[in-house]
Amino acid sequence: MKERRTTGKGWRTVVWGLLLAAVIGACRPIAEERPGDRLLATAYDKKLYLSDLEGMFPEGLGAEDSMLIIEAFVERWLRDAALMHEAENNIPSDLNIDRLVRDYRASLIQHNYERLLVEQLLDSVITRDELEAFYEANKEQFQLEAPVFRIELVKVPLEAPDQNALQRWWKNSAEHLEDLRAYCRDNQGFCLLADSTWYQLEDLGRWLPAALLKERNLQPEKSTIQRLDGFLYLFRVLEEVPAGAAAPLDFVKPQAERTILHRRKLKLLHDMKEKMYQEAVRKNQVRIHY
Repeated sequence: MKERRTTGKGWRTVVWGLLLAAVIGACRPIAEERPGDRLLATAYDKKLYLSDLEGMFPEGLGAEDSMLIIEAFVERWLRDAALMHEAENNIPSDLNIDRLVRDYRASLIQHNYERLLVEQLLDSVITRDELEAFYEANKEQFQLEAPVFRIELVKVPLEAPDQNALQRWWKNSAEHLEDLRAYCRDNQGFCLLADSTWYQLEDLGRWLPAALLKERNLQPEKSTIQRLDGFLYLFRVLEEVPAGAAAPLDFVKPQAERTILHRRKLKLLHDMKEKMYQEAVRKNQVRIHY
């Protein structure tokens, strides 16, 4: 009997027929005495059956989409099988496959259990006191490669009304925060006010044109008011921390929190491993035989 090729219209017809048979079979008994499984592909001594694809089809998926999934899987399976055949025929004599499989299995099981322990037992709450203590003890790890700035900014269209009032409020922004915010809101503007966030120079470039990001405009407490590119900019640097200095805590807070949690995780796993070992010793389940 002539075998069908694995690609082309003939293959699509076969797959389409399989899907139709599955649909029809759900509605009425198949004429065969024992329906059995459907052989989809073979490669050397390996066989792929329709049942091997169980669970791959989302509920409600149409026959045509199911066929595309089957075709893609079969094509990938055939290539993997061809590669595996060559790999199996070229296993080095000193390669202990069984040991590698055992080690890999043990590693997977251990990793999964450690993940469950971390999910169930790790305390993920970090207080401000803990964060500050960690920061003070590890300041040298948080040196800046570039300066960071804390700023105030108001940006409104040039045609925005009553700009004299805007500039009066800007001179004493701490007392007129709500006036400034309302002005920006009412005139399609943008503002950063009473903002504790630290920004790098490239961050400021999202809101300010390059012409304003000159060194003379980046001096702390210097206020810059300039009309440029259709907008009125009111801008001042509240604080600057130069390159080479320790980064402000709030700037490195996410990094510090990740490090704290990582250390907690390592300690938790170490303590749990030691606890399990001591319990095994107590029950006389572990022994040294030398």
